Amino acid sequence: MKKAEMIRLVEECLKPFAAERGYEIVDVDFVKEGSNWYLKVFGDKEGGFSINDCVDTSHYLDEQLEKADPIDIPYILEVSSPGLDRPLKKDKDFARSIDKLVEVKLFTPRKEGIFAGEKEFIAKLVAYDPEKQDVTLADEDGSTGVWNRKELAGIRLAVIF
Repeated sequence: MKKAEMIRLVEECLKPFAAERGYEIVDVDFVKEGSNWYLKVFGDKEGGFSINDCVDTSHYLDEQLEKADPIDIPYILEVSSPGLDRPLKKDKDFARSIDKLVEVKLFTPRKEGIFAGEKEFIAKLVAYDPEKQDVTLADEDGSTGVWNRKELAGIRLAVIF
């Protein structure tokens, strides 16, 4: 089974369980780290995703995957909260993060405009266009620039102390 199909199957499997409990499945990923494969599930809910929520989700998913057996290689199931510095991956992540500070990593720095020459920076997420996949960011002076999501190596909520 291809990675994308497996992730979609896990998301579909979790939908009724998550809806029943008021959880949001923020992200699912299947990655190799070192010699091990990990099935990573990130959940959230109003008021925070507790350790008990992680345990309940892990038990439920482990039981469902044991029945369906869609993954033919050994893996480690990891269920957690996305944390304060959660990555923005889906349209709804961008929509709910408008007016918040974000950490941005670019594949290639721009030659001009705000953050020229920078490959990593912190900015305010000003707007997001889901159709064009354009992200509008502002520097501390309020100057703005637009990046397409394809230009972003990563974007996550910034945690500033």
